[in-house]
Amino acid sequence: MESKPSEISSSKMFGGYNKRYKHFSPTLGCSMTFYIYFPPSPSPSHKFPVLYWLSGLSCTDENFIAKSGAQRVASTEGIVLIAPDTSPRGLNVEGEADSWDFGVGAGFYLNATQEKWKNWRMYDYVVKELPKLLSENFPQLETSKASIFGHSMGGHGALTIYLKNLDKYKSVSAFSPVANPINCPWGQKAFTNYLGPSKADWEEYDATSLMSKVRDVSATILIDQGDGDKFLHDQLLPNKFEEACRSANVPVLLRLQPGYDHSYFFIATFIDDHIHHHARALKL
Repeated sequence: MESKPSEISSSKMFGGYNKRYKHFSPTLGCSMTFYIYFPPSPSPSHKFPVLYWLSGLSCTDENFIAKSGAQRVASTEGIVLIAPDTSPRGLNVEGEADSWDFGVGAGFYLNATQEKWKNWRMYDYVVKELPKLLSENFPQLETSKASIFGHSMGGHGALTIYLKNLDKYKSVSAFSPVANPINCPWGQKAFTNYLGPSKADWEEYDATSLMSKVRDVSATILIDQGDGDKFLHDQLLPNKFEEACRSANVPVLLRLQPGYDHSYFFIATFIDDHIHHHARALKL
C-alpha cells in the first residue's frame, strides 16, 4: 500500500492550484485524501508557510476547498492551505456509519483508547503523520512555519491541538467551535465511545479544560460565532472557553456575528479575516 501521496485532481484558482492527494495512512490503517491549495510561486525555490484547516461533523476534505473562498486571500498572502479529511474511512467497523455525529466523518481530532475505535487516531494523523508526509514530499512547503484553524468539530480540533502543541503552531482561530465538549451532547457521545468513561481522559481533548494547564500563550485566539447558530447554546459553548481564557490571562477575541448561522455562508463571509490573522503570525 502506497504511503507516498499521489495526485488525484488539480484545478487552477486565483493563480494557484487546488490539488487533491491520496495516500495510505499507517496511523489510521486506511487510505486517506487531503487537499492542498498552492498559491502562485514567485520562484522555483520559494517556500510557503502552511495553514491547516480542520472541518466539522459529516464533512470531508472537500467542503472547505469548494465552499470557503479562502484561496483568494491565501493566494495574495502566499500561504498554503492544507485540508485533511475528518476521520478514517473504509474500515467497516460495526456501527461506524449509524449516526452523522459519530464514527465516519466524526473523528473529533483525538486518539481513541477504546479497542473498537482504535483506528480513530486523527490527533496523531494531524499533528504527526501529515506534517511529516508534507515535509518529505513537498519541498516548497515550510512545514516548520504552521498555523491551524477549523469549524465546529474542527474548531474544537484546532483549539485543542494548538493548546497541546504551542511549539508547533504560530496561531489558531476557529469558526463556531465545539469549545467545551465535555459539557455538550456531541462531545459526551464521542468521548464516551472513543475514550471511555474517565472524565480526566476527556479533559485532555477539551479546549476549555486545557486552558487551565497552558502557559505563555501570546498570540490572540480568534473565534467567530454566529448568534443565529442553532447549536450555539447547547453544543458550542464559546462563552465557557472565553471565561477560561480570561482566567488564564490568554488573549482571546470572541466575535458574536449578528444573524449568522453554522454554515459555510458564515465561514465565507469572515474567512478573509482569519487568513489575515494567521498571515501576520506566520510572517513574524
